[in-house]
Amino acid sequence: MLSPVAASVNDVTETPEQKTPQEQLDYYHSRREMAVVQPQGSLALVNTQWIDSEQPVWGVPGVWAPAEGGLTVTAAAADGIYVDGELVDGSTFVRGKDSAEPSAIVFNDTTSGFVIAGDDGHYGLRVFDGNSEAIQEFGGISIFDYDPEWVITGTFTENPAGTTLGFEQLKSDGQTKEKVIPGEITFTKDGVDYNLAAFKAGRALQLVFADATNGDSTYSVGRFLFLAPNPDGTITLDFNRAVLPPCAFSYAFNCPLPPKQNRFSVAIEAGEKNVLAKSGALLHG
Repeated sequence: MLSPVAASVNDVTETPEQKTPQEQLDYYHSRREMAVVQPQGSLALVNTQWIDSEQPVWGVPGVWAPAEGGLTVTAAAADGIYVDGELVDGSTFVRGKDSAEPSAIVFNDTTSGFVIAGDDGHYGLRVFDGNSEAIQEFGGISIFDYDPEWVITGTFTENPAGTTLGFEQLKSDGQTKEKVIPGEITFTKDGVDYNLAAFKAGRALQLVFADATNGDSTYSVGRFLFLAPNPDGTITLDFNRAVLPPCAFSYAFNCPLPPKQNRFSVAIEAGEKNVLAKSGALLHG
């Protein structure tokens, strides 16, 4: 028999399975809005600068230069730069995000950064301001109500190892970057067959897609959906979990654009719509 205390806890505790799909989406959405305003959230990014020679970086002190596996920064103690908890007074090596132990950079109470690796072997510095103008003006992320019609079961078929597809990026001037495509995603909806390409993103797959809502009720560039194949070869595409790309939050991001096969001619009225200011207008209109 349950004790009175245990019984009362069970009476008020609601497991995720007991929540409605809309309630689950609302919780997911609230976590998303919290994440983008974190000190290194998407709205905090104020600069991404690639370093191919010794140079200053806009908005922060120090002189930055390329180095094997990252960057070096040269600064005086008065500049107040800390790398991995140590005050920089002279030159210090800053490990990139591709390192097993990437370096953490602190410039002041609200400004921080880290070094990112590019596909061409160059490294860049990302600078975050936890009190950025975008964070101060942020009003929320608009989103469609939950729609079960946009929860789709498809088939995931593995590609031969090393299969790639060229993705154009927002700031690439038409140049493409090859990304590994682990498999193809196929499904049929409303009599139309789809064959989509998603690239590997950590332990998940990242689908970059566009649809007829873009530039109307949703962000013009497109949206992302993160997926994981099921053991039985199926894959669930819940477009209610579609999210805005980082470039919707900060111009300092360079996001991949949807390839041709990921461009839907229909309106997918599910998932996130736009980043809004407190006034209700588009934050980056």
